[in-house]
Amino acid sequence: MSCVRRTACARGWTSILLALLVPFAACALRSKGNRVPFTVHRDVALVTVRVGHVEIPRIKLDTGMPYDGLLVYNPAYRDSLDLTKAVRARIGGAGSGEASAALLLDSAGFRIGPVAMAGQRVILLGNDAFKGSPTNGVVGYSLFGHYVTELDYDAGVMTLHGPGAFVPDGGWRKVPLSFKGNDIPWIDIAVAVDSGPAVTLAAYIDLASREAVEVLVRPGMKVAVPQGSGEQTLGTGLSGDIKGSRGRVAALAVGGLELKDVSAVFAPAAVRSKQEGADAVIGSAALRRFNLVFDYSGHALYIKPNAHFHEPFD
Repeated sequence: MSCVRRTACARGWTSILLALLVPFAACALRSKGNRVPFTVHRDVALVTVRVGHVEIPRIKLDTGMPYDGLLVYNPAYRDSLDLTKAVRARIGGAGSGEASAALLLDSAGFRIGPVAMAGQRVILLGNDAFKGSPTNGVVGYSLFGHYVTELDYDAGVMTLHGPGAFVPDGGWRKVPLSFKGNDIPWIDIAVAVDSGPAVTLAAYIDLASREAVEVLVRPGMKVAVPQGSGEQTLGTGLSGDIKGSRGRVAALAVGGLELKDVSAVFAPAAVRSKQEGADAVIGSAALRRFNLVFDYSGHALYIKPNAHFHEPFD
């Protein structure tokens, strides 16, 4: 996810960044262990969110959403949610087109399991770009930015730990986590293309991406696109379609733990990513092979191989 811009309906569109106008709202409930069930669809973790009396299932966990709030992109919810106090907005993201129109509710709030997210924005996409999608929206920083967030893919349970409440045992491997000024988490990964040596790439984490790794294509890139990679439409972002090529890499290492024969996509950096300096994006097809703990305040990602670690990639 990228920036959000808003204005009152009577004034038309503006280019004022909402993130500069509205401070991040704090989560109303902090606990040492709120447990929330999640499911996995096409490698991506999904939760159910309640806005008022409206229950919205199949909301993707998205580390690429660097601000508090909920984005609903399924147009079927336009008639269910109370939008009488909404203002018009534009939100930008991956893709080659214009930012998407949206309706925005400030300080609406929502619930995820037992956790009340008070005073947060709810954004409803204003077009039908994602109509027919098997998922309904995304939520990100509201969870990852305020809790030490543990994802147990074996049990299908997300645990939201309060500050200092998570103490890793010896089974966890710590991976340094960094941020580049916009609250999106970055790690270093190593990628080996074909039989060549592994190359360290600066990658940011996008849990909403079902890909294993997306290598960003630009002049001077650190790895080459493998021969035989077929060009196609890779997906749709908030700013339109993303085109590139699809192939495989011989190995992908996270925290020194190596995955073999990994599916990969190669997308133009200018279209896929708005993150300056990124060599790659690492997504859920790779990361769901680990149980994960995101500790933003401690600048750490803890990983532990789970039952999916040795599953072959599609």
